[in-house]
Amino acid sequence: MSEENKHRATAAAILPLVGGAANVTSVAHCMTRLRLGLRDRSLVQEEALKALPAVMGVVEDDTYQIVLGPGTVARVTPEFEALVEAERADAPEEPAAPAGGSDPVTAEELAAQGAALRAERKARNATPFKLFLRRIANIFVPLIPALIGCGIIAGLNGLLVNLQWLPAVTPALAAIASGFMALIAVFVGYNTAKEFGGTPILGGAVASIIVYAKVADVEAFGQHLSPGQGGVLGALAAACLGVYVEKRCRRWVPESVDVLVTPTVTVLVSGLATLFGLMFLAGEVSSWIGDAADWLLAHGGAGAGFLLGGLFLPLVMLGLHQALIPIHTTLIEGAGFTVLLPILAMAGAGQVGAALAIYLRLPRNTSIRTTIRSALWPGFLGVGEPLIYGVSLPLGRPFVTACAGGAFGGAFVGLFNQLGTDVGSTAIGPSGWALFPLLDGNHGLAQTIAIYAAGLIVGYVAGFVATYWFGFTRTMLAELNAAPDEPAPASAAPLATEDRVAEKV
Repeated sequence: MSEENKHRATAAAILPLVGGAANVTSVAHCMTRLRLGLRDRSLVQEEALKALPAVMGVVEDDTYQIVLGPGTVARVTPEFEALVEAERADAPEEPAAPAGGSDPVTAEELAAQGAALRAERKARNATPFKLFLRRIANIFVPLIPALIGCGIIAGLNGLLVNLQWLPAVTPALAAIASGFMALIAVFVGYNTAKEFGGTPILGGAVASIIVYAKVADVEAFGQHLSPGQGGVLGALAAACLGVYVEKRCRRWVPESVDVLVTPTVTVLVSGLATLFGLMFLAGEVSSWIGDAADWLLAHGGAGAGFLLGGLFLPLVMLGLHQALIPIHTTLIEGAGFTVLLPILAMAGAGQVGAALAIYLRLPRNTSIRTTIRSALWPGFLGVGEPLIYGVSLPLGRPFVTACAGGAFGGAFVGLFNQLGTDVGSTAIGPSGWALFPLLDGNHGLAQTIAIYAAGLIVGYVAGFVATYWFGFTRTMLAELNAAPDEPAPASAAPLATEDRVAEKV
């Protein structure tokens, strides 16, 4: 089967298991996940979905997220969208419901209603802060592929320059690697307006002011502006202001002149505010973020690394990691790399080490061991969702010990930052082994790679040791290692029987 047919087959297998095209309200994807808006989540056949060979796991959030892995998700998504459109085009109109009485409600229908109510309650419980962070993530996530591609090219160019190879080619590579970063504010402005309900091109137009060379002729707060001052934070603020102005204009501008007045007023008002306020303020905030990161790692590198590496998985579970995306981007824009990502990537190393310990501690649990075998290699490459949601989190204690592994790995990398050796990444998105091509620092690529690799090893070992010795109670081990035809011990805690864990896996 060709690659194209394989991805089409994956999309075709997923569609009926999520309730068909009629149940799909939106389709998008990020680095690893197919993100679906669904009308009724009770129609999802989750166990059958998880059983598909291409599916590494599922995550329920504001969207229903199917983990397919990097590369695969970008190829499956357009096939899935095409199938949704085709099925909608071929679907006959539904007849109106007959008047009068209805059939008795079945137990299955009651269960479906209960699932829908649970989903509705979960949606109501979404806090405004978390929803805001998701919207911020929606602005930056589409930029990640370009950040990765340009970051790898920048690393390759740096290597060629240091080796003094291909001197006629390196200027071209430098231009290719730097072009996107020079205009990233425009893309941020475009996506911001799109996300918050404005006209995307107007958001890009307002944000483009920040990178225009002639802003150096403008004086604000007693000093001349610099092209790019404020960066992505300034673009974010400028585009948000543009959306607000645009929406206000549409309330009072007559339709006959809307096409002339609204864009003009939006760009003019937002542009003046950007030049005489937002660029300066955002520039100060960007400088503070860079200085704060440098100070944090210079004065408390090991301790800061321990906390960051240990808390990153819980932050992911709570959705709070999305607040770090603009910070990473700001650091990359200012210093050329983010020193936070290699530390946070240690959380994945702790997760891998914990999975290896679980595999050895549960020799008779074929269900969990099978899941680990299939999810371990994606885990090494930085795709941690299958191990998190399929193994450690359902088991409980191993999730905590995996965090401990990430903490020790983060402390190791943070220590070297404290000693003056910056270990950074030129892009966000990848972690684990996939981060190697994006590494950069202030003491040469070889030393940076060596420190990061050693940090991964520390994370693996710490996660393994912590989980092997402290990840299970005796009751859990007895219960989870029980043969399928053996009864669980009577004193076993009801939290993690083999059947229940197998269902979650």
